[in-house]
Amino acid sequence: MGQPATQPKSTYAEYLAFEEQALERHEFIDGEIVAMSGGTRRHAAVTMNVGAELRARLRGKPCRPTAAAQRVYVEATDQAFYPDVSVVCGKFTGPEHDPHAIDNPTVIVEVLSKSTRGHDLGGKFDAVRRLPSLVDYVLIDPDQRRVQVRHRVEPGKDIWWFREFTEGVLDLESIGVALPLDEIYADLDDVDG
Repeated sequence: MGQPATQPKSTYAEYLAFEEQALERHEFIDGEIVAMSGGTRRHAAVTMNVGAELRARLRGKPCRPTAAAQRVYVEATDQAFYPDVSVVCGKFTGPEHDPHAIDNPTVIVEVLSKSTRGHDLGGKFDAVRRLPSLVDYVLIDPDQRRVQVRHRVEPGKDIWWFREFTEGVLDLESIGVALPLDEIYADLDDVDG
């Protein structure tokens, strides 16, 4: 994760004004405007694999994946993030004060990187788990065949189970999709770093 781009404890309105003028994307975390770090080639390839597979499997269904350009706002913590992939089921909704954000993803996918791994596993999950719509939080390691899923056990409850996959199929019942790990990690032999 990058360094704060402005002084700590900015307001969300200040963040939006800053983000509108910025050439790069920034997340809003605990009152800080934090620059997004660039990803590796392998990170980008795995992210594209996941997005493409989700789009193909969700075609004609009421859920739709979005790319990393889609901001997710968490009202309970007044934070904003740019997950690598989000899936929204039904109509996209968002806060009135941020017309470019959504607040109702069913699935969030993060492809881990050295600079964001700790935040994705800890602070980001602690924030996004407060989204009532979120059912699955998926963490993909681009460098080794390992996918972790944190799944909300019951709607409206903050009870999650954890599973790790190294082979087989990642079953996302929340959106009716099964993703073979072979597809998530497809065509990476010539992609380094």
